[in-house]
Amino acid sequence: MSSKIDLDELLECLDENVLKADGYDDCIIGFTSQAGRPSVIAYDTNKIITKLMSEGMDRDEAWEFFEFNIAGAYVGEYTPVFITKMVD
Repeated sequence: MSSKIDLDELLECLDENVLKADGYDDCIIGFTSQAGRPSVIAYDTNKIITKLMSEGMDRDEAWEFFEFNIAGAYVGEYTPVFITKMVD
């Protein structure tokens, strides 16, 4: 069994209104489930920061960009969540 997430299979499990962070499909780690709320896509914050740094930002710039433009972009109940893993 592969540990890689098949994005199409994941999206089939979720509501059609689910939202994605454009350009960060490779940073998806799954989805969340919480009573009374719709399931939403979950991203690995560390992978996003690493990706931003690979595009030329230093760590501080990457975090500022992430916090303001990605994590700070609430667009309703289907907004993705961003998980910062403490251990791998």
